[in-house]
Formats: sequence, structure tokens, C-alpha cells
Amino acid sequence: MRRWLTGIALGTVVTLALAGCTKPAGIDGDLSDDWAPMAAAEVFTPESPTCHAQPEAIGYVRAYAPVDCDQPHRAETLHVGTLPSADTPTPPGYDSDPMRTAFAECDREVRTALGADWRSGRIGMSVVFPAPAAWTGGARWFRCDVTEDRGLDAPIPVERTASLSGALAGPSPLRHGCFDAKTSDDEVTEMVAVKCTARHRAEFVGVWKAPNSSYRAFLDNAERTHRNCRSLVAKFAKVPDDDNVQYRVGTIFYHPSETGWHSGNRGVQCFLWSGERVLTRSMKGAGSRALPIT
Repeated sequence: MRRWLTGIALGTVVTLALAGCTKPAGIDGDLSDDWAPMAAAEVFTPESPTCHAQPEAIGYVRAYAPVDCDQPHRAETLHVGTLPSADTPTPPGYDSDPMRTAFAECDREVRTALGADWRSGRIGMSVVFPAPAAWTGGARWFRCDVTEDRGLDAPIPVERTASLSGALAGPSPLRHGCFDAKTSDDEVTEMVAVKCTARHRAEFVGVWKAPNSSYRAFLDNAERTHRNCRSLVAKFAKVPDDDNVQYRVGTIFYHPSETGWHSGNRGVQCFLWSGERVLTRSMKGAGSRALPIT
């Protein structure tokens, strides 16, 4: 409607300019000072917290249809940030400084919203940028979206009917706990979540933040990762953090994908591994008697 009225007004101006030599009463002949400046075009920005029926890789405006979080959904926006200094012609790629800036903010804000590190539970996090056309039009927002995933080995979003906000602030079924680790030729092939009172050989102990390096350098230094995971085991089980930890228990770790690494994810999920005996209780705070040197 606003565009139609503007068009009519401009048509009237042209008619007056062509109609005659005299000016009607009250007209000064200078039309430019009688028009208020047009408002700047507003750029769409999504809201948070909001829930979505399905996860999205790209934030298309036409697909933006948030739903109430008590309705079935598979993704949730916990934070929306901006990148005012991103002067790239297209939305940031996964291996770029703007992406790493956005990921760091999402990592921080999502931790706060959940109540703990999202990697300590069955939760996935992704950074969603505007579509290329919206980016060209000036949109510089990014969404920090989270999903509840089916498991460690199957990061498939599951349907929920509640918000994930505060989901890791206390005891939660989403938190990683004990696992029946399936192995083949000294390789872990599957981690099946079980109650810690059930027979198991692995337990989640924490997240180690790896230092910045190339992805190849990180992969080639697996012993450093195991060593840092052993320190988390020692803190978790309350045993001395020394060279003897490796003789008490082994370690398993899950590391970021190459894409995740280049986007800024340095979080490594660490697990204790009891290869010598089956466990039927959590090793949290269990002490040296529960994990003797062998």
C-alpha cells in the first residue's frame, strides 16, 4: 500500500509541473523540502529463542517458520549474533575468520543457555548464516542452532516438544554417562549408552580443548590427546594425575570433524576405558581403590 501511495503522489507532482505557469496558493515551488526522507530498508533478522520443525543449513527468509517449542520440532535457535565487520561478498565459508568468530560466540552463548558444554551431552550445534541474496542485501546475522542428537555414533536430530534451554544445568538424560563400547582390532566401532549400573567399559569424563594447529597436526599427535584425556580421568575419578593413570585405565576420545575443526571447534570428548574388567558403577570420585594400578 505504501508503494502505491508514493506512486500516486509522484504522478501528481508531474501533473502540477506540466499544468501551467502559475503556482497554487501555498506552494513555494520547491517540492524537495516538503517530503520526509524515506526510511532505510529494514533487513530481516531472526529471533531467539525460537524452535524450528527441521534443522537448516542456510537461513532462507522464505523458509523461516518458527514454531512453539512445546510443539514437535528438531532444531532450536538459542542465540542470534551479528558480524558487522564481515565485508565478504558471500556468507562466510567454514574455513574463514568470520566463521570462527561466529562459532566462538555461538559456543559461548550456547554453553550459557544450556548450563554446560554442549559437547558433554547428546547435543549438536551449528552456525546458520543468511542466504546469499540476503547477505548481499546487507544481512550480517548468524543463528546458533542446537539439536538433540540420537547418540555419539548417530548424530541424527530427534523430535522434541520442549526447549533445550537449561537442559544441561543439572542431572539430565541428555548428559553423556556410561557406555558399552564395542571394539574390533583395538578400534572402537560403537558406543552404546547404558546406565552406569549396567555392565560397561567406558564412561564420559569431560571435554578437552585442543590448542590451535592444523587438523593434520592434531590427528598426528594422538598421544597428546590421550595424555590430556588421562588428566581429565584423574580429575573425574579423583586419582593422582601422574604417569600412573595410564596403568589404571585407558582412554577413548571423539574429536571434531575436519569441517568442524576449521570452523573453530577444538572440543575433544574424553572417555575412560576399562579394557581389563567390566564396570558396574560410575567411576566419578571413585578413587584409587576402584582404579588400582595394574
